[in-house]
Amino acid sequence: MLSNLDFNDNELHPNHIIDFKQNGNQYFITTENGVVLKLEIIKNVIIRFRYAIKGTFQNDFSYAIDPVYKKEIKSYHFFDLNEHYEINTGQLKIQIEKSNAKIKILDQNDNIINEDGKGFYWIENDKEEPRIKLGKKTQEAESFFGLGDKPTDLNIYGKTFQNWGTDTYGYEENMDPIYRNIPFYYGLHHGEGYGIFFDNSYKTHFDFSKSNPLATEFYADGGEMNYYFIYGPQLLDVCQEYTLLTGTPEMPPLWALGYQQCKWSYYPESQVKEIASKMREHDIPCDAIYLDIDYMDGFRCFTWDNEKFPHPKKMIQDLKDDGFKTVVIIDPGIKVDKNYSVFKSGIKNDVFCKTKQGEYFEGKVWPDECYFPDFTNPEVRVWWGELYKELIEDLNVDGVWNDMNEPALFEVESKTFPLDIQHDYDHNPCDHRKAHNVYGMQMARATFEGVKKINPNKRPLIITRSGYSGLQRYSSVWTGDNLATWRHLHIANVQCQRLSISGVSFCGSDIGGFVYHPTPELFYRWIQLGVFHPFFRTHSSGDHGEQEPWSFGKEALELTKKAIELRYQLLPNIYTAFYQYHSKGIPMLKPISFVEQKNIENTKRNNEFLLGNHILISPVLQAKIQGQIVYLPEGNWYNYFSNDLLKGGEDHWVEIVKEHIPIYIKEGSVIPIFPVMNYVGEKEIEIVDLNIYYKNGITKSEFYFDEGEGYNYENEIYFYSEFELNSLNDELVLIQRIDGKLIPKFKYRINLIGFPNPKRKNNYLISNDFKEIKL
Repeated sequence: MLSNLDFNDNELHPNHIIDFKQNGNQYFITTENGVVLKLEIIKNVIIRFRYAIKGTFQNDFSYAIDPVYKKEIKSYHFFDLNEHYEINTGQLKIQIEKSNAKIKILDQNDNIINEDGKGFYWIENDKEEPRIKLGKKTQEAESFFGLGDKPTDLNIYGKTFQNWGTDTYGYEENMDPIYRNIPFYYGLHHGEGYGIFFDNSYKTHFDFSKSNPLATEFYADGGEMNYYFIYGPQLLDVCQEYTLLTGTPEMPPLWALGYQQCKWSYYPESQVKEIASKMREHDIPCDAIYLDIDYMDGFRCFTWDNEKFPHPKKMIQDLKDDGFKTVVIIDPGIKVDKNYSVFKSGIKNDVFCKTKQGEYFEGKVWPDECYFPDFTNPEVRVWWGELYKELIEDLNVDGVWNDMNEPALFEVESKTFPLDIQHDYDHNPCDHRKAHNVYGMQMARATFEGVKKINPNKRPLIITRSGYSGLQRYSSVWTGDNLATWRHLHIANVQCQRLSISGVSFCGSDIGGFVYHPTPELFYRWIQLGVFHPFFRTHSSGDHGEQEPWSFGKEALELTKKAIELRYQLLPNIYTAFYQYHSKGIPMLKPISFVEQKNIENTKRNNEFLLGNHILISPVLQAKIQGQIVYLPEGNWYNYFSNDLLKGGEDHWVEIVKEHIPIYIKEGSVIPIFPVMNYVGEKEIEIVDLNIYYKNGITKSEFYFDEGEGYNYENEIYFYSEFELNSLNDELVLIQRIDGKLIPKFKYRINLIGFPNPKRKNNYLISNDFKEIKL
């Protein structure tokens, strides 16, 4: 077997450097055989590498990079040494070997962070573009993470992957590829972390030392070798830098973080109303009801089946009056029907994808034969966005769910478009090999921009099944058509952690499983986990049985209701974590390996994770167990339900009960708690409980609050509180620093947990604008 560090006669490599030029923060390195490496310092911890095989670079265009991202433009120290050139950013040393243009990246103490093995090379192909590749050396005991929604362990060392968005109904563990295309991964060795973002939208491939334990390789089936190296050394810092580079989302409407109920499909109109009525009858908090494809007339997008839904406007208003938002599904396929207004408009405006011969491409999905908009064309995105006017402006729909946008096709082996279908790619014409992986993202973008333009004073909820790096700027995601099995509960836990560290924190799974029917225990355990996923939705395929909270018997109903109520109590913490994601790029869900990266044992852990900075969750992922091992990171942790204090940095055997999964609060935390409501905004919040967990020392916590809707927060109409708990000097003091112009009407209720002197004043009200109180 050929080693990845060896050379193959079919491979072409850069040879020795003959020219080296600097232009500010950009460096151009030319080899004798015509390869040009453009090295650009984006900031002192982010380095971009681009390779041109024949000396000419492609147009520098990316859907992934946030257009508002600001580079640090300045000069850096450059050294011409004997065998290599060296650039020093103050954080990193980048060495370029003179004999072959290979790259080595070191920290300021000369520790190797990342280095080329084979380095950059390519394989010529007479029929297609060259296949461009890059080989890295795998460092001793190196672990790898990332790549979005891959349904496998968090540590992906020893595995290979592809990015090619694929409709994978009922996918299994380790299946690849599936829906999303996020070519970004992390490396961790010797306690230091980095990331590599391979910004290439062709089908990409990753080999994390499976073919050779000494080598890591990534490559694409076309396009340019264009990657960003991001240094930590903390993995969470790498995540933050990558997320800011590819963009953060707006704040969602607060209701979008509430519980949502979905099924394929709720119809007719009377059934939708019945589901909503039962939610209120059982006092189960719920903010949204979904309409799947059966609300449409023959699956024609932007239409209604007048027999199943004779009065959609009244139905949506009735739901709204009872506290429910309505979310509708929209697919990309537009039925070929000369009497269908959307089809006729599409033909008139020339919006549909075409073959190489200039004919409209036709493929079969739910409505049968369809044409498909080219969402990579900016004019088409505008056209698509305007189609939502009736749904959003006239009918008052609150959210849009984009499905089938890998893009998916029925009855073809490839499950998608032929590779020679033509795309505009924002005026960079290409075929489907390059556009496939961004198609779903650009559909979600068209939907987001259109809905926002129609109702500019309202925050939209958009959900997409497929997408590319940067999709988080436009949409939330769910993990696709999963199975109602205990193993898939484990997969959902890992996928949401992986998505969160891949820039896509607004994520969740189909609670209970989409395919097959869960047992009562599996359903309530999935709900108990879903409480801590930002996108919190039950969804199922109706042909496998009912999957509403009351469908599993009285005990499961009570346990489910209790868990959903906890979600609404913890909403301020979820919303605060979302604000930190929105404003700073901090992931909402944090794997233990990212929280405590110097402990190499943590690279093997998949189960426990943090929501925000202070809440640790250990989901129950097996049936009928009496106890499980929970690992707690360094420090002390309070059991959320019993307030017992446990020591961190070690495993604990904990008893498992039906009522809840193990939840722990980091000592010194201030945890705001909302009152339980049937839906967000049901009543004005009068009291926010502040649960204050004792620690001997100084700790900080955060609490973000705004109007929950609209864009006033962009003008500082919000309430952002930083709490500092200080117990160093015999006195126990809580300090509050407030930012923002919003003046909330609620009061705080102080609840002290774990404090010495049980006779200390407790459970009392105080104004929300206090600056300092003695506890």
